[in-house]
Amino acid sequence: MGRSRYKVREEHYPYFMTCSVIEGIPLFKEPAVVNFILEGFVFLQQKRSVELNAFVIMENHIHFIVKGEDLSEHIRNFKSFSAHRIINYLKENKKARTLRKLKIAKLDHKIESDFQVWAEGSHPQQLSTYKMVSQKIDYIHFNPLKRGYVENPEHWRYSSAKNYRGLDGLIPVTVFGG
Repeated sequence: MGRSRYKVREEHYPYFMTCSVIEGIPLFKEPAVVNFILEGFVFLQQKRSVELNAFVIMENHIHFIVKGEDLSEHIRNFKSFSAHRIINYLKENKKARTLRKLKIAKLDHKIESDFQVWAEGSHPQQLSTYKMVSQKIDYIHFNPLKRGYVENPEHWRYSSAKNYRGLDGLIPVTVFGG
């Protein structure tokens, strides 16, 4: 199926998105790198009026639900900004092995950089019913459990599951239906 299936068409709906690190490289095992993603989420909320409803950051991908105007552009900028921050961090901390992987994995048509962090696309899926949103929130929060990393969703540090349990999460989210 063509790429047109994955587009933000109606901005008044929330969208489930997935952004994956190229070649599944586990960049998000390092807390400093995860912080760039968290900072990006906060920036989207505070400076771009994007509503963040749920998220999970796994070792090589992120899932999240967002809603807002100009969403495609904001997510593209989020990925670009976080990629630059990640590359600079890896260079400053002499992570040559990881940089080499990101260089080898870079697609040929990506000529503006020596490295590529993100796989192409974010595969936005429109969530047009409360049931769809609820199912995706559960999918997001139970992702670490399916991988066998934790026994309860709120035990995964890099997720909005705590927010949904009425606890303080790492960053604020707009709890759906709350």
